[in-house]
Formats: sequence, C-alpha cells, structure tokens
Amino acid sequence: MALEFDQEASPRLTHDIVRWISQEYHDMNGSSIQTLESPPTAAEFAQLVHISRPVVIKGFQIPALKRWTDDYLRSKLQDQPISVAITPNGQADAIAAGPGSRLFFVEPFIEKVSMEKLLEQLNAEHDSSNFPASYLQSQNGNIYSNRFFESPNDDSSEFGALREDVPSNIPWVTEALGRNPDAVNLWIGNSNSITSIHSDPYENIYTVIRGSKHFTLLPPCEGWCLQERMYPHAVYGHTNNSNGLSVVPSSDIPQVRWSSVINPDLPGSLPPEAHPLHVTLEAGDTLYLPVGWWHYVQQSGPITIALNWWYDAEVRGMNWIWLSLLRGSGGVPSGNDETDTR
Repeated sequence: MALEFDQEASPRLTHDIVRWISQEYHDMNGSSIQTLESPPTAAEFAQLVHISRPVVIKGFQIPALKRWTDDYLRSKLQDQPISVAITPNGQADAIAAGPGSRLFFVEPFIEKVSMEKLLEQLNAEHDSSNFPASYLQSQNGNIYSNRFFESPNDDSSEFGALREDVPSNIPWVTEALGRNPDAVNLWIGNSNSITSIHSDPYENIYTVIRGSKHFTLLPPCEGWCLQERMYPHAVYGHTNNSNGLSVVPSSDIPQVRWSSVINPDLPGSLPPEAHPLHVTLEAGDTLYLPVGWWHYVQQSGPITIALNWWYDAEVRGMNWIWLSLLRGSGGVPSGNDETDTR
C-alpha cells in the first residue's frame, strides 16, 4: 500500500521535530565549551571533529603573536594597497534597509588603503565612535588561498610580506582531515566591527592575535531559531545625492538566503527554546568552530587582529545531508513579505 503524505500536517510535523531535536541535543550536551590547555594531536582533533562541538584551544603558538605590533605591520607592508571593507554601521555582509524601505543583504564598499592608513582609521573610529567603520575582512584567502598548495608562485597576496609569520596549514588539523586549508584569512578591526550571524561550510580554526573576540554560537540544530529569509542583494556605495554610503541594489546577482535576526544577543531576538553559547577569546586563544555552527562575532579593543584557517567540510557520508536537513530545504520566505508573521 502506498504511503499517503499529509501536506497540511507536514509543516506542523517539521516544526515539532526540529524543536525536539534542539532540546534533545541541549539535554545531552549542555551549554559548556571544552577548553584544551595545549593543541591536540591529529588523532585527538579527529575525535573533536567527530563530536562537532566548539572547543577553545590554548598554546597554539605562531610568530604573528609576538611580532604583530602596529610598527611591525607598517614596516612590513609599507605602501602596499590592501582591501578594506567600509560600512556606515560596522556591519558588513548583513541585512540593512535600502531604497523604498526594503530590506537587502548588503556587502561593504571596498577601499584600497595602506596598512598605516587602516591602523590610523581604526584608532580614530575607536576613540570617537566615528562612522563609517573600517574592517579588513576580505575572506577570500587573503593570506593563502587553495592555489598556494598547487603552485605557490601563482598565489599572490596583498599580505605576502606577512606570510613568514603565518603557517599555511595547521599540522594537527591537516593530518586529521587529510587535506590542506581552502583559505587562510586575516581579520583586522576594532570595537565597531561586527560579523552578522551566519554559518559556514568549513571546519574553522580561529586564532586571536591581538584584542578580544566575543562569539555567540548556536548549534546547527537551532538554525530554525534564526528565521532565514531571502533578500535582494546590494552593496554600499557613494551616490550622487549623498555624501555618505548608501545601499545600492544589484541588478544581476541572485537573492541571498540570510538570517533575519540582526543581533541575537538582544532580549527577545531568539525564541525561548534557543540555547546560545557565549565565549570570549583573548590574544593567543584559538577556537575550533565546527562546520554548520552559527556564529555572531563582536570584538573589543582599538585594534583587534585574528587569523583563521578554513578547511573544507567532508561532504561524503550523512553529515552534510543532516546539516542541510537541519537548515531546512523547503521554500524560504521573502524578507520583505509584510504578511510573514513567523
């Protein structure tokens, strides 16, 4: 006998199942984050990947931790132009209101400046809370891309002069996963710089070099709490009728699926069933952030510097399928649907 599928009951069933999974996961794992006092072996890290929960790792020593003062960065990069994200509110790659009061997923305006100019801007913004805000956050393998491992001479970088201070891979991660990083990124910002909540298809190793980073984390099974919507794409730009930055809609880029929760730390932003985790990283701390974990990142200090190594997620087996299921594969509502009350 063929199974009959009740389409009217399906949304209610899915609604109940994801909440049950979320609560079961929390009951079994709690709200604690493990801390390791020294980096794990490859075998130990493979076990952490299998468990797939965030872990703080102490004692991961790289040259950048001791060398990267303002003077050192200025002397190494000199007049080398570097790509810096500029936004009116410190939130790049985030939801913002644009023309017609519609909501857009907005990418930053990109400005080429020297390292000396960037450090000067960050200090000035921190001291006076001036906007627009500057954030070096290009996320494109700006230290090393995956091309480096195939042909090092073909992987040019704005930060080539800093490569001697940054390992191209992390031995205990590379051995455990059986692959090199897809990208190694440099992040430089200040207390105005905010990363909107999202998840990545990478195993992420995130090390703070200077300052402090404050993470709000949710497991993949609580993606339903973040109310993803579809938003038209836009970029910040300078228009003829504005001296500052304005939202400029894109004409040839598909809509973007993104969380409609602007700040998960604000009371009432998440449903009461959510179980966010909070962790602060100081200079020298490293966070293992598993694939699919949602994260919202703030920082403190006049200059905050971090590095991260993105390793491609394993898509064989069931893990990727589960992550896709937990995120939801059905139709995603428009972020500009005034009748949407969810």
